[in-house]
Amino acid sequence: RMSDILSDAPISYVKWDMNRSICDKYSAALDAAHQGEFSHRYILGLYHVLETLTRAFPHVLFEGCCGGGGRFDAGMLYYTPQIWCSDNSDAISRLDIQYGTSFGYPVSTMGAHVSAVPNHQTGRVTPLATRGCVAMAGTFGYELDVTKLTDIEKDEIREQIALFQRFYDLIQYGDYYRLYAPENGCSVWEFASEDGSEALLSAVYNHVEPNAAVPYVKVLGLADDALYYVKSCGTASELLHGFPNFREDVPVSGAALKNGGMPIPPAWRNYQSWQIHITRCDKE
Repeated sequence: RMSDILSDAPISYVKWDMNRSICDKYSAALDAAHQGEFSHRYILGLYHVLETLTRAFPHVLFEGCCGGGGRFDAGMLYYTPQIWCSDNSDAISRLDIQYGTSFGYPVSTMGAHVSAVPNHQTGRVTPLATRGCVAMAGTFGYELDVTKLTDIEKDEIREQIALFQRFYDLIQYGDYYRLYAPENGCSVWEFASEDGSEALLSAVYNHVEPNAAVPYVKVLGLADDALYYVKSCGTASELLHGFPNFREDVPVSGAALKNGGMPIPPAWRNYQSWQIHITRCDKE
């Protein structure tokens, strides 16, 4: 039936959900002594189905589903090169989800979308800029009703898409660094090019406290002896001009960014985010 559908319609993408847990597992084809083989046989059968479909339809992108983490593994990635991390698409929840997933799998495999607010699972309202920033730490897409967007939101989405396309190679193929864990109140991650010519820092505040200490992060993957410009980018927040520790027209060395670190601009509202582009001076 799957082959018939894929043969008869111009389909290039299939989302393969795995949300239903297998409970009370048994098979009428197995006797009592072999019921324990059920799960293994099921997985082998699933691989057989996916092998058949991916060979017959190599142009189709199959996206898997973690099913609560149960099917995000190397075996499924052989057939589904990207996997939906969780139906919880709340940007703040995703900080932990994508942070944990990154310890085992590259960013290019993590399905991550911008969804509507209030979020359908947490009820949380986060800025569109922050939702875009978090989704860019994965495959990046939108999962919402575009007919309900305001003109301002549509313009912001155009900017987000342009930004992701601009940094696509850096995000999908660059070196990934976890600089500040979500439990610290501000999650910071970095993508750095292999040649050390540029980096993209993303920072999202989980919550805001008055007079909170400014997070400092040590920027990795840059050349010690090179000079870099540090500039804000995208729609994530206001420019860095109001933050006295940085001037966008004054370069700083890679050694200083790595050893002394750089401060993340403070947040003055909940769930604020920053995207900061660091570029070697001779690349400008």
